[in-house]
Amino acid sequence: MTVLRGASVFLRPTVREDVPALAAIRATPEVRARWRGGEDLEAEISADLEDSGSHHLTIEHRQRIVGMIQWHAEEEPDYRHAGIDLFLDPAVHGRGLGTDAVRTVARHLVDDHGYHRLVIDPAADNAVAIRCYTKVGFRPVGIMRQYERGADGTWHDGLLMDLLAAELVR
Repeated sequence: MTVLRGASVFLRPTVREDVPALAAIRATPEVRARWRGGEDLEAEISADLEDSGSHHLTIEHRQRIVGMIQWHAEEEPDYRHAGIDLFLDPAVHGRGLGTDAVRTVARHLVDDHGYHRLVIDPAADNAVAIRCYTKVGFRPVGIMRQYERGADGTWHDGLLMDLLAAELVR
């Protein structure tokens, strides 16, 4: 995997040495509310890195780990597309780093991998994430009702968003 550079972020393949810093970010209340996790976040992240169907990139800003972005692909020719997901340290929220990371990966997926369509699926009530993805060119497709079980055991809606290659805001 190639190292990717955005306007403010540096994205590189996630390595085992990144796991403690990423687990600390996942443990923050703001991130844990969306990404959840058990008692051993380091083990969960390590297990995620073993998934050959996903590509994990550590997000760095000013030589500090500030999050992780991952992408996966559907390679069936008649349905070919890629999906993105990320988490970011709340200490750097509001600086445009999430938008920069999503835009950088989206550009990579369109330009280098030839995907014509990308998807992302934030919680329907996650206005901050939705605003971030909209800045890159993602558009709402529809509500996925009772899409994800929350930490409280109840089901919550998700918003399916997609972006066509020509709609990418570079």
